[in-house]
Amino acid sequence: MEHDVEAPKPGTVAPAPGVPSTASEESTPPEVPVAEPRPEAVIVEVTIPKARGERARLIAGLALIVIGGLVIFGGYWGASGTATLNKQIPYLLSGGMLGIGLVIAGAAVFVRISMSRFLRYWMIRDVYERRVQADRIIESMNGVEAVLRAATRRASGPHDGVNQ
Repeated sequence: MEHDVEAPKPGTVAPAPGVPSTASEESTPPEVPVAEPRPEAVIVEVTIPKARGERARLIAGLALIVIGGLVIFGGYWGASGTATLNKQIPYLLSGGMLGIGLVIAGAAVFVRISMSRFLRYWMIRDVYERRVQADRIIESMNGVEAVLRAATRRASGPHDGVNQ
């Protein structure tokens, strides 16, 4: 059993199969006004975040890494001067664990600040590249518009006696 399906008229949307059409066949879709593009761009004022304290936190992270390394070295130095294991364990706990904790905390602060600076740079670069792309697209569309307007003028002009 073959069903004849009519193609929708240009500018209309065909109803889904099995869904009754609510509009009559003769109705046309309402005209939707299209806003003309404005030649001037809307400038959005964006404030650049200040790097208050960023340099200090970066230096603090590096300082924690260095201090942690010195604490680990101090723990090793103290443990190497004793021959018995029960005297070496306090050096291991105080020097080794505290030093590792300081190194990890310093590295976390350093990586966090470094990544925020790096990502801020790439976000600004991405915005710039998107603006350049948008400008190129606008230029291309203006060229297409000019060609279409010229073709429309030629097509709507007098037909030099050509019969149709």
